[in-house]
Amino acid sequence: MAHSTMKSNSKLRRHSIVFALGAALLVSACAKDRTTTGSIPSNLRKPVSEMNQSELRQATDYWSKQYQKNPKSKHVGLQFATALRVTGRNQQALAVMQKVSIYHSKDREVLGAYGKALAGAGDLPKALKTIQRAQTPDNPDWKLHSAEGAIYDQMGNSKLARSAYRKALDLKPGDASVLSNLGMSYLLEGDLRSSETYLRQAIDQRGADSRVRQNLALVIGLQGRFKEAETVAAGELPPQEAQANIKFLRQMLSEQNSWSQLKDKKA
Repeated sequence: MAHSTMKSNSKLRRHSIVFALGAALLVSACAKDRTTTGSIPSNLRKPVSEMNQSELRQATDYWSKQYQKNPKSKHVGLQFATALRVTGRNQQALAVMQKVSIYHSKDREVLGAYGKALAGAGDLPKALKTIQRAQTPDNPDWKLHSAEGAIYDQMGNSKLARSAYRKALDLKPGDASVLSNLGMSYLLEGDLRSSETYLRQAIDQRGADSRVRQNLALVIGLQGRFKEAETVAAGELPPQEAQANIKFLRQMLSEQNSWSQLKDKKA
């Protein structure tokens, strides 16, 4: 059952890995650019991974307006592309990053984000080449190694994916997003025990967000431990957010015809 479940996991993969790493690539841009930070509404200054749907819409609208005013700004372009990608507007995110990369053709951060946009739009070979072009052996960037791993996983090459994730962890030990992606890499092959091990490590790290919790809950649910899966999905979250996580968990398992099958076995 686990093997057939893994084959239908492409939607989950897109949600858990590409989205997480795309957001991670932009952390330093937020910290360094002071030209627009002061005017950003306070509720939009947190990472996109922590925003609810209303805040994501506000963020997309805000950065859209900033982009229209200053399309050459690296900071604005990166933020706008991230907001677009998180809300599923991958082709538009790619168009934005194509333009930003013209103005900042040698910037590693821009190249990394451009690679993520290419991956989100489905052009995996070009995405991989772009990410690798942004990397420099003498000063490697853990975020680029992690992004490379996510692309390899989408291409079905788990061996190279895990090698890239481990390079990222050598540079950034204990990073929650990388550990989570490593766990999801094992999930794709049906190795639920290894997947759970890495996801439990991820959820204990500072910076672990709701997606890490959702991924761990899914792996536990796939092993038939439903009450535990719902408990993990809810965590110490506000009631509305907890219910959203449980709804997501059931939806993902239902789409793989797993929820009802496992539930029947446990009954």
